[in-house]
Formats: sequence, C-alpha cells, structure tokens
Amino acid sequence: MSAGLDEYNRKRDFDATPEPSGNTKKKRASTKKAAHALQFCIQKHDASRLHYDFRLEIDGTLKSWAVPKGPSLDPKAKRLAVHVEDHPVEYATFEGSIPEGHYGAGDVIVWDRGVWTPLSDPAEAYAKGKLKFALQGEKLGGVWNLVKTHIPGKQEQWFLIKHQDEFARSESDYDVVKESPDSVLSERTLIPKKRGSKTAATSKSATSSTAEPKPDKPKPVEKVPAPRKHSAKAQLVGAEPAELPDLIKPELATLVESAPEGDWRYEIKFDGYRVMARVADGEVQLFTRNGHDWTHKLPHQAEAIAGLGLESAWLDGEMVVANDEGVPDFQALQNAFEAGRSANIIYYLFDMPFLNGMDLREVPVEQRRAALSRVLERTDDETLRYSEDFAEVPEVLLNSACQMKMEGLIGKRAGSPYVSRRSGDWIKLKCKRRQEFVVVGYTDPKGARSKFGALLLGLHDADSGELRYAGKVGTGFNEATLGTIYDQLTPLNAKKAAVVNPPTGFEAKGVHWLKPALLAEVAFAEITKEGSVRHAVFHGLRTDKPAESITEELPAPAPSANQKSKPAQKPEEPEEPEEAPKPSAKRKGATASKAVRSEQSRPGSSGPTDATTGKIRLTHPERLIDPTSGATKRDLADYYIRISDWLLPQLAQRPVALVRAPEGIGGELFFQKNADRLAIPGIETMGKEYTGHPVMLINNIEALIGAVQMSAMELHTWNAVAKDLERPDRFILDLDPDPSLPWKTMVEATQLTLAVLDELGLTSFLKTSGGKGIHVVVPLTPKADWDAVKDFSHAIVKHIARLLPDRFSAVSGPKNRIGKIFIDYLRNGLGATTICAYSVRTREGLPVSVPIHREELLEIKGANAWDINTVHERLAELDSDPWADLGKTRQTITADMRRRVGLK
Repeated sequence: MSAGLDEYNRKRDFDATPEPSGNTKKKRASTKKAAHALQFCIQKHDASRLHYDFRLEIDGTLKSWAVPKGPSLDPKAKRLAVHVEDHPVEYATFEGSIPEGHYGAGDVIVWDRGVWTPLSDPAEAYAKGKLKFALQGEKLGGVWNLVKTHIPGKQEQWFLIKHQDEFARSESDYDVVKESPDSVLSERTLIPKKRGSKTAATSKSATSSTAEPKPDKPKPVEKVPAPRKHSAKAQLVGAEPAELPDLIKPELATLVESAPEGDWRYEIKFDGYRVMARVADGEVQLFTRNGHDWTHKLPHQAEAIAGLGLESAWLDGEMVVANDEGVPDFQALQNAFEAGRSANIIYYLFDMPFLNGMDLREVPVEQRRAALSRVLERTDDETLRYSEDFAEVPEVLLNSACQMKMEGLIGKRAGSPYVSRRSGDWIKLKCKRRQEFVVVGYTDPKGARSKFGALLLGLHDADSGELRYAGKVGTGFNEATLGTIYDQLTPLNAKKAAVVNPPTGFEAKGVHWLKPALLAEVAFAEITKEGSVRHAVFHGLRTDKPAESITEELPAPAPSANQKSKPAQKPEEPEEPEEAPKPSAKRKGATASKAVRSEQSRPGSSGPTDATTGKIRLTHPERLIDPTSGATKRDLADYYIRISDWLLPQLAQRPVALVRAPEGIGGELFFQKNADRLAIPGIETMGKEYTGHPVMLINNIEALIGAVQMSAMELHTWNAVAKDLERPDRFILDLDPDPSLPWKTMVEATQLTLAVLDELGLTSFLKTSGGKGIHVVVPLTPKADWDAVKDFSHAIVKHIARLLPDRFSAVSGPKNRIGKIFIDYLRNGLGATTICAYSVRTREGLPVSVPIHREELLEIKGANAWDINTVHERLAELDSDPWADLGKTRQTITADMRRRVGLK
C-alpha cells in the first residue's frame, strides 16, 4: 500500500464525488498538536457489492478494511477484512452517494462510529499485523482483534474477530448487522441495489445543447385500485391482539431531496390537517397530531366514521377542502373551520394501525392499507375517501403533482411497520420549480472558488418584453463545469447591463455584464415579488431556445374545466389553529404583529421588514450566509420572525452578546458583547457599571431584525435579567465532549448529570447546543451573587468528575478531555454568556439550539438535530413546551447542597 493518502487521492475525482478530499496535510499537522481520542467508524457501503468498511484512526489517517459480511459479536465468527487504502479522518462522518462511473460508486452511510483504545502501541501492532483494541461505539463495544493472514491475494487479507467478553453474543442469538441496519448519524437505511438488472444510466452535461425538450403536459397517472375482495382482517401478517390505546401519535414523513431506490408506493401529499380517528364500542373521537380532541369541530366526519360499524379501531388520515379546481386548498380548510362549515371537509384516510381488537402496527403497510380499503367499502358517504397510491416512476408522479398545484408526494416503503415518530420509511417529496433563465452576467469568485462566483439571471417581462434582473445562482457547479462555462461567458462580455433594472451598490460589486445569449436551467423554490429567485441551483446551460422567449413559467392548471383560484400558501406541516402548543413565559409586546406575520413570515417576503415599533429595511437580503444549505440573509430574518413567539421570551430583559458574520459563516466572525461599537436599530442599552461597557437588550422584533440587518447570527444571553443583574437567576452546565466520542456517550453523560442534580434536589431543564453538546439549565430564585453561583456550579462539576473520572473532566482544554466530557461551568460568571434557546449557530446547515424534554434525549441523533428549516416542524409536533415550568421554578442553593458537593 502506498504511504499516506496518495492512493486515496489517485482513485478519486473530487470535482465529481462528494467524498472529502485527501488533501489534509495541514489539518493532520494541527490534529497532532491537539490531543484527542482515536476515532473509529464502520461505513455500510452499497458499491458493486454490499459490504462494511471498518476504519481505525492511526497516525492521522483512517486505516481501512472492507468487511464483506460486516462485523459479528460472535467470537467464533472470523470475518474476512480486506485491507484497502488509507482514508482521511474527515471520512469518518461521510454519508452520501458516490456517482456511477467513479471508484466505489454507490450509497454510503455511517453504520457505527465512536472511539477505539489500542491495548498496545497501535503503530507497532499494525506493522506486526496483530491489532488488539477496545471499541466504544453506538453499536459495537468490548475488545476486538484484527489479525493479518497469509492468504494470497492482490490486497492483504485480515480477520476481524470479537474477543470473548461481556459484549460477545452468539450470532444465532443476535446478528448485529441484521438487527441494527440504520445509520447512527441519520435515519438512513441503505436499500441494496437489485443485482444483475440492467439499468440505463443517464447523465447530463452542464453545457449540453442537445437536451430533449420537456413534454408540455405531464404523463397521465395510473391509479392502482386497492384489493376489495376479502374481509378486513384477511392476510394481516404480524397482527397481534391488543387493547385499544387511549391515544397514539401518527407516523411522520421525512423530507428528502429525491426518490430513493427500492420498493416504494407513492400517494398525494394533501394540503390539510392530520387527524387520527379512534373508535371504541362504536363511539368516535377525532384527535389532531398533537392529541387535541377535535370531535366537536368535525361532527359530520365523526358520524361518517361511526357509520363504518367498527367495534374498535385507530384510523389515520388528513382533513382536506378542495377548491374549484379540485385541488386541496389550505385556506379554504381554515375558512371552513372558522365558519363552522365542517360538512365541506373531506377526510382522506391512508392508514389503520388498529382494527377490532388487533394491533396492526407490525403489519406491512400495503396490508394495512388493503384492509383499510376493504373497511371503506362499507360506506357510500363521500365525506370519507381512500387515499389511493400510484404505479408510476416517482419523478413522473412528482411532475404531475406539481403541474396540478399539489404540495408533492408521500412515499411509503413496502413492508414497513407503523411507528409513532418521524420515520425514514415514510418520505415526502416537495414540488420545486425549474425553468430556463437568460444569463446576463457573472460575479468574481471568492475564497477557493475559481473562474466565477455566481451567474446573474434575467427574465423577460411577459407584458412589456423588457429583460429584468432575476437574481443569482451560485450553487450547482463543480470545478469542471466552472471552467467550461467560464469559457462560454468571456466572449459575451459587455460594457452595459442588458437588464433594465440592474442591481446597484454592494450587489453590483464585482459584476461582469454579458450579452444576453446564453440560457441557464435553474431549479428554485420560488420567485419573490421583486422578481428574484430563492434557493436557486444550477442544472446546466442551454442553447436550444432563443433568449427572447424566456419569461417566468407558471405552473400549469389542474386538469379540470374550471380554473378560478390558486391554493393558499401555508407553512410546512401547519400547526393547529388556537390549540397548537404555545411557548411559555409570554411577555407583553413580545409577539410580532399580525401585519408582520402576514407579510414577513412567509418565504419570499421582502424588506422593508415591519416590526411592532418601527421599520427595519433589510439590505442585501439575497446575500448567501451558508453555502451548504443555500440560506440567505433573508432566510435568517424569516426564521427569526417566525420563531419570535418562542425566542423573544428567552431574550426578554437579558443582556445579550452577538456573533456577527458579515461575510457569512465562512468568513470572519465577530463576537460583540457591548453596544458602544455599532448602532443596531431597535436595541436597548444599559449602563457601563457592570462590565465597563453598555450592554445590549433585545426585547422586541424590531431589535431582533435590526441585529440581523447588522449581520448578527448567534444570540448569547446572560444568566441574569436587567432588573437584578447582580444576582443570577440560573446557572448552566455545558457538556462539551471530545469530538470523537459517540453520541450515546453524551446521552449517558447528560443522564448522569441530571441524576446528580436530582439527588441534590435541583430541578433542571435541557436544550441542545446546536453544536456538539447539551446544556443543562438550572433555574434559581435570584438571591446568591455571581461568585457564589459560579463556585457552586464549579463544585458540582468537580464532584461529578470525582465520582466518574473515566467519563468527565473538570478542567478545560482539549488535552484534559481526551475520551471524556468537560462540563463547562465558566459560563456562570458575571458577563459570561451562553447561546440562547432558539438561536441559530454559525455552523454548516445553520443548526439551532432547541429546548427538549428529558425523554427526548434518547430519541435525538445529536446536538444539531434541528436547523432553521426544521425547527417549526418540531414545534408543531410538541404536546407541550419543554420549558413550560422553567420560569415558575423557585429554588435556591442551600447549605446542605453546598456541603454535599464539597463546599464549606
């Protein structure tokens, strides 16, 4: 094997594959200086054959072995492990799809990861071909052996063998590969490819000029009627007798970018309210996804369910109102509720987890749905409808749904059970627009980007024929396409803009104008009312159409005789009106006005941003702040407006520090703790007597958006409020792990910390940090001063570290937390801050710090579980605010508590 990563780099084209580059000499040098635990990972890789890649960090790279059958916990099972090239340490968290035609083509997930401890010198043992080590992973634990054999072959043949210890299990008793197939980083499960089938791979060059024109009309959808010949209980494999639960939560779908391979069935994604129907002894109750009883709001639907004559059941479906075009219309549904006209509401049913004394949740989804279809044969009531599934390729189905102005599709994996949580077995594909734009210019490249930064786009006004500026597209390129496209741009350079409304000021900096000859095919979420694309992704150049013909394409109408109105826009997975869970500790004046909500909370709303006490104009709203997600400054403002009901109570009257990112998360970050350097609209200030500088307060939405306008992203708050800054009203324990530790170690550490606090008699609350750790928040009645509270929190940390020295460190610094978790108490001093609940983090994907219930600790996959696009969906699923009692908790640090943690 070649030294280092030369072989790894030689086999890969990093312009085409999403795998991390092996050019990591600088990173490895810095890694060696910063001591850390050694990491391992096992990646499930569906390449030419499904196999498991076992990787150990040794000397700055991941030594790697391909294990065809995967690891076994049975010491009698010797698993062949073929030694392959070293991989960079960054590969340990890689999940994705390696394109066809490239080395290792296929899907990759992280099946297990964690820390490994060599039981002798690792470099020496590796050289001798006999490694013995302990694993501390999400799935694997205990002692293992990797032994080199003398079996001849092109690559070294090793054996991976489990040592006999408390972690060992007979393979007939437990096959860890079969029992735990999923990723430990996400909810992904690889669906192995169908071997031996010939599939035509299609590719499209970014500069293709021979692309076939798209059909004007979508291909008709073929309906597959559900079988209707047998009794409702027929062929229900996995059904078990069970008592009817009082309440069950629905299974929720995971948003995906594209349809996965495998056996899936697709249904229309309805634009309505999710409702579960419970039938017990003929009595019907209707519950929302959050468990609110809506039977009184939907009497006609309850009566229709009762007419099915069921003894007992749980039925799952969506309440929908159709508009004049026959398309589900969310606004019409809300109007029906407000007017009390429930007779117009249709109940589309798509699952049945319980039926007549039988629990069907382990029954395959296609059998549950067939049984549901047979149940619905009993009624002619048009109030109840069966949600059909369709036999067609998902891309064609999605195109049809989007053309008909539907929200998208719901996909369900064949054979899957019913689970009361968000699941990878149910997926949702959302409609996204895509069309050609005229290329009117390009910007200079920044950072590592070469050739150009973004393409400037234009569209002809359908009425006047004028070519108007339509925004930029800066994602969807790689190094190869950047060069090819750039060669086509430069001959078209022009002195003046071809658009009648070119950008000015900062947005015009570094712009090169072009003659309007090239067309770019671009996918995007929407076009704002100013005419600019949002969330744009480049898909290729086209020369098969004249630039003069390019105008905004609007979705084709649904195939019906009458076309009168469009379906109302609404947030993803709408919250229930009036009864949705609300944030606790509401303040007068903390909520944005209705005018702000109606104009600004929707995607694509534009500045000026109206606030309750003034107006803030958001300049450069389309400036990219996170290249990974494509999020812009406008998206950040939209997020903070939508989350303001939850965020502002956490900021109320607390001094705040800001992390500002004028160039986005990839540029230089500025930590601003006081108000004397930058005037931010709407922000209040307090005197210098506490920290020597005036501190800032964000008490309303105007100040919040003012901070965003001045490039603030993160919001960090004190542990005291303005009326009594000398006495903290809480302390926070920040659990900060060695980055190599698996997430389950963080979960266990948090549980142990909570147990210590419970034993002391202190009530505590949790939130994710949005980064790597968990924050434990302990509210206090403000009596003790800063020094007393900080000393007490420090004593708790030292107490925990004494109890469990192998797991915790009470001393900061990377060298002191190798393989451990440092509990940071330093945030509890005067002027110190902690990331605020619901604040964005300046990390890839824009994760958010989110309060959680204790029981949720076992369910989430990491401290960055939610981001600005998923927090609202999480809040809609809540039964109650996890911090509802935080502001009501009254407790103080007692002498007994101080004594028990070693203080006098």
